[in-house]
Amino acid sequence: MIHETAIVSPKAKIGNNVQIGAYSVIGDDVELKDGVEIMSHVCIEGRTIVGEGTKIFPFAAIGFRPQDLKFHGEPSKLVIGKNNSIREYVTMHPGTEGDRMETTVGDGNLFMIGVHIAHDCVIGNNIVMGNNATLGGHVHIDDNVIIGGLAAVHQWTRIGTGAIIGGMSGVERDVIPYGNVKGERAFLCGLNIMGLKRADVSRKDVQLLQKVYDMIFSDDDLISNNLKKAQEFSTIQQVKDIIDFMQQKSERSFCHPHHQQK
Repeated sequence: MIHETAIVSPKAKIGNNVQIGAYSVIGDDVELKDGVEIMSHVCIEGRTIVGEGTKIFPFAAIGFRPQDLKFHGEPSKLVIGKNNSIREYVTMHPGTEGDRMETTVGDGNLFMIGVHIAHDCVIGNNIVMGNNATLGGHVHIDDNVIIGGLAAVHQWTRIGTGAIIGGMSGVERDVIPYGNVKGERAFLCGLNIMGLKRADVSRKDVQLLQKVYDMIFSDDDLISNNLKKAQEFSTIQQVKDIIDFMQQKSERSFCHPHHQQK
């Protein structure tokens, strides 16, 4: 299952039923789990683990030195989960000692052409990143997020579960769970209603979530006080997700509705 023109280090760990296409290069410290498919002209280096069933398309460059001037060769890792689709020209870099020494990618994600995952990112499950979407270092993305093509997320930013990022957006602040953001300097333009429907959230719960959203971002009081008022509705999981996310410590402020963005 390994093409005769592929260069695979004898030190690499290769699982069962792995396919490696023509002219691909697999480095010393790479581990490919069972059922991984590496197509032609793929290069994988560093301490990189690729999970079961993941497919990597031509010209992807995975596990190479981070684009961080402070990196000096520390033995950091890139860990990719199961059943991901990593399309052409995608780049993913390992972690650094400036954070957690590991970049982590979950399961069932689709990374379209030209996506970049920088050092120390933590990527959840069932995420879709459109063509040429880019994550700076240390970005955390929770499950079921959609990031449109050509969008860029600033380093240390968090994206909550179920959020959607419009194409060509510049995201420099945290995005609440189920939030919908867009714009050159991205602002919050409501909730990801379509995503909530696709997740089979009931109309009643969506309406309640909209009420809580309006409450949290009301100009009548401080957000911290509004969050306390919203606690009474936290029996709904989606409300709890938003409150918990907004109460966590972060390097960034939050994306606000356009009229509040400063």
